[in-house]
Amino acid sequence: MTEPYEAVARFDALIVAGPGLSRDQPLRDAVRVAGGRVLASVDWEGALDQFEETAAEPLLLLDARDVDDQRLASTLYRLDGIATGRNLAIVAGISPAQIDIAGAGLIGRRVDLLCDPTLADWAMAISVWRAVNGAQLRDHIAENEATRLARLNEEVARIADVLARLSRPQAAHPGEPSSVADARPVYAAREDEPIAIDAGEIRQLIRARRLRDRQFGKGLFEDPAWDMMLDLFAAHLERADVSVSSLCIAAAVPPTTALRWITRMSDAGSLERRPDPFDRRRAFMGLTKSALDGMRSYVGAARAMGLPLA
Repeated sequence: MTEPYEAVARFDALIVAGPGLSRDQPLRDAVRVAGGRVLASVDWEGALDQFEETAAEPLLLLDARDVDDQRLASTLYRLDGIATGRNLAIVAGISPAQIDIAGAGLIGRRVDLLCDPTLADWAMAISVWRAVNGAQLRDHIAENEATRLARLNEEVARIADVLARLSRPQAAHPGEPSSVADARPVYAAREDEPIAIDAGEIRQLIRARRLRDRQFGKGLFEDPAWDMMLDLFAAHLERADVSVSSLCIAAAVPPTTALRWITRMSDAGSLERRPDPFDRRRAFMGLTKSALDGMRSYVGAARAMGLPLA
């Protein structure tokens, strides 16, 4: 159903929620907080028809947590294809059990996956999307909405904090390469001197990093990019496949944070996604050739300098 909106909206959103629209109210609130307008809110059965009939270019907000796997898989592939063709962004809320399906079905570059999102998570993701697209947040909220949204103050404050933390790894100036993309190998092995690397050595390093977390508490030494690269490098040496959900676990951070890092590192050319030939609802992650070369160079440089792997 279409929602009336008195103020002039600065962006449009299309909501796809679970059966009976039981999940759409937090998304509506998040859109309002960010200064947007809900064009329509539909269930998953009517999602494709509604989307194809929409002439506008809305932000797509998908809450998939109440959707069965079969419908989710078939619908996500089509939504992702249409959104990619129209260059539209998607913010999708999923459960931990749906990470692999969403990771295989939503492969566009303008996708943000949220694992069991709260209202604050939805609002933060929308705010990030607006900031990237050059939009400014609303500078006021209508008085008749103030009372209803007063209870969101603490969560909105949390949004600002998360946004501040997300901005730190980014480049300081437009056009400046990111810390991930700007990595350069400092050592290159000669072709007649192949580097012998044992997967067990990398696994021992990963175990040492988790031991550090147990001793000092989680969160103090968060380094999801390196943890994921170590896990994928070990898996490569073992000739093993790593699903998206397994990689999120290896990142040792909340799933939503891990999914964002997977997207960022994929965009930077460090990670690549490969479909599972036996199950279209799942995809495997791996290091790109350049990332594998970088890992080998890192091991070679550390050994040449007499340094332990870290």
